[in-house]
Amino acid sequence: MTMESAPAPGAGQATAVQAPTVHPPRRGDGGTRELGGGRAAVRFAPAAQLLGADAAALAGTFALCAPVGWPWPVVAVQAVAQMLLHAYRGLYRLGLSPSVLSEVPALLGLSLLQWYVTMEVVDVWAPAHAFGWAVLAYAAAVQTVLCASARAVVHRIRHRAAIRNPLSTLIVGHGPVARQVTAALYDHPGYGLRPVGRVAASTGPDASAVSTEDAAAPPDAVKLPVLVTPQEVGRAVVQNSVRHAVFTAPPESTPDGAALFALLTGHGCRVWLVTGDTAVATRPAGGRPDHLWGFAAHPLQDGTHRPVSHAAKRVMDALLAGTGLVLLSPLMAVCALAVRLSDGPGVIFRQERVGRHGRPFVLLKFRTLRPADAQESATRWNVASDGRMSRAGRLLRRSSLDELPQLWNVLRGDMSLVGPRPERPFFVAQFSRTHPGYQARHRMPVGITGLAQVNGLRGDTSIEERARFDNRYIETWSLWQDACVLARTVGSFFRLGGS
Repeated sequence: MTMESAPAPGAGQATAVQAPTVHPPRRGDGGTRELGGGRAAVRFAPAAQLLGADAAALAGTFALCAPVGWPWPVVAVQAVAQMLLHAYRGLYRLGLSPSVLSEVPALLGLSLLQWYVTMEVVDVWAPAHAFGWAVLAYAAAVQTVLCASARAVVHRIRHRAAIRNPLSTLIVGHGPVARQVTAALYDHPGYGLRPVGRVAASTGPDASAVSTEDAAAPPDAVKLPVLVTPQEVGRAVVQNSVRHAVFTAPPESTPDGAALFALLTGHGCRVWLVTGDTAVATRPAGGRPDHLWGFAAHPLQDGTHRPVSHAAKRVMDALLAGTGLVLLSPLMAVCALAVRLSDGPGVIFRQERVGRHGRPFVLLKFRTLRPADAQESATRWNVASDGRMSRAGRLLRRSSLDELPQLWNVLRGDMSLVGPRPERPFFVAQFSRTHPGYQARHRMPVGITGLAQVNGLRGDTSIEERARFDNRYIETWSLWQDACVLARTVGSFFRLGGS
């Protein structure tokens, strides 16, 4: 198990940088609201709606084409096959300008394949219900028509919802394309993207061109708040509930583009590349070709976006944390008793930490030292050598037994068993300014232990090296890697190396 990170020089003098931000639209009662639901809804609601439309179309096809008494396993296989084929073809991906007519060829081809396989299976499984080519063609045609009709309804509903509740969007870039894309989003609200700010390069020649460009812009051009530093971008994303980001040039060719891309995807934003360069229109950028009012548009995805694998990680965390709480409850009771007898009331120490996507949560530990005040708790870096620590507290800290209550954080979903170690907001703000890549480590759930910790980076060690190991873990993450880190953590648990 592991402890806190190491400081950068001048931690005590860290100050926050104010960013220009805009705020989401207000309700009639004066409060603010998040547009379009949560980030999970933005990503998965369209797929769920299209999946429901396809299921309804398949049910209608069976009602019209399948003979009475068809074996139910064949029906189940049909439904699963349809979902997998459509997912493989990308028919559940969220697009900027969905079109049923463009989907019809794929729907027809997959329906023919699906019903051909069904014809062969039924011929072997239930010869009494075998059917020929005429039924196959009729069923595929009916399924295509019903699927296209149901999907058209979904697209229409989503189009109207997008106009009513547009999602806050950042424009990353400058120049004519950025201005034209911003104007197109304002003029055509059916895309469901509402620009709330523009991100300009913070370094290089583009930085000096931003103010000149704004001054030379046409009088009727849309003026947006300009965000320069990653810290300003991060605060704007949180304060404005930003759900989408539009790059007007590839991130790799934009100053600070890679860092901005990691920051935005780390906050759960959907990132698009919208460019007027026709050479980019033919390159695969993830997903089917799309457009935004004639501009070539491609979804850009972080390599760590693997929802099925992350769901498996969450299940593994919950099972292991729940089991650990049960099996280790006698040991935790002994630790709690030792703290109570040596240091008095207040066995559990609670402290605010920063989790995935910058969301704060309350971390639990056995108390090993009572801070003088809240300021000391929030800003003092390391108390391993503090003379106020009792013998019991020192033992718990050196053995890392003080971190056992964090199993409850894992069970609640605040943390994972394996991931970058969470830090206090005061130090997160400082390290994000002084150490490249530190903010990107919040792309994954924070953990009790991590790759940096099992490589000896705990206590007063280099923050830059920790961030490097944390980002390496994120980029190469797998369930097997988590198992290896846990095994190495258990092997070092009683080496008394905590801090």
